[in-house]
Amino acid sequence: MKNTAKNTIRRSIALPIELVEELRSIAPPELRDNFNRLVTFILIDFTRHQKKCQFETAMAEMANDPAIREVCSVLSKEFTEAENDGL
Repeated sequence: MKNTAKNTIRRSIALPIELVEELRSIAPPELRDNFNRLVTFILIDFTRHQKKCQFETAMAEMANDPAIREVCSVLSKEFTEAENDGL
């Protein structure tokens, strides 16, 4: 059996009862009665969302960078020529 104690950090948090009740009311049925799993699910979802936002911000910054735009333009022209050569 896998020892999960090494992979787990325990934290005690205080939450408003209204928030906990709302979370349980909208949580998927399989998570409603296991608050630890619910919080873990929410934190994983939050982490994914934050990473997605960071990636999108980085992409937007790159798209506005004149040097990167110039490189992309050159590459696009080169690929267009290669596509049109009939190979």
